[in-house]
Amino acid sequence: MSNSPDIRAFLAVDVDKELIDPIVEIQEKIKLAGAPVKFVEPENLHFTIKFFGDVNEEKLDGINNLIVEKLDKFSPFEIFIRGLGVFPSLRYIRVLWLGSENYEPFSNIQRDLDLEFVKIGFEKERSYIPHLTIGRLKGAENKEVLVEKIEQLSDVDIGKTLIDRLTLKKSELTPSGPIYTDLEIFKL
Repeated sequence: MSNSPDIRAFLAVDVDKELIDPIVEIQEKIKLAGAPVKFVEPENLHFTIKFFGDVNEEKLDGINNLIVEKLDKFSPFEIFIRGLGVFPSLRYIRVLWLGSENYEPFSNIQRDLDLEFVKIGFEKERSYIPHLTIGRLKGAENKEVLVEKIEQLSDVDIGKTLIDRLTLKKSELTPSGPIYTDLEIFKL
């Protein structure tokens, strides 16, 4: 057993490159509200399937093997990135996200994998709604203007994206924001 340091890891679906600009345009429109939102950098935009936290090499191998074993029953599919929303509510905004339509296959993959991850020691997700985090609110300044902007953009249509792979990523936290590195790519 090696003494290599734990890796902060998560399983994600990257966003098609063609959709990055339309997503950044939405972020720019939200910036006009003047609220203290920390936006996700374009290169970091993704749908999280499972956040593992700090894992050692052995656990990482278990995650890899499990994904390879389970993914052969899933085929590539398309989802539509549509709608701007927040968690937990407009009264208390913490996360701004873009939603998805036709996400049943997405949810099926997440649910099936999550049940397997529980078997190797991870907690089961309470509920899972595929969403693309685009920003986090860091204070209450100009909140009314922000809520207005969110309501104006609630029906935004970004476009469709092909989901044909999952990516296991390493996340390094730095003062200027997280740096994500692809560890493994799993094709559907």
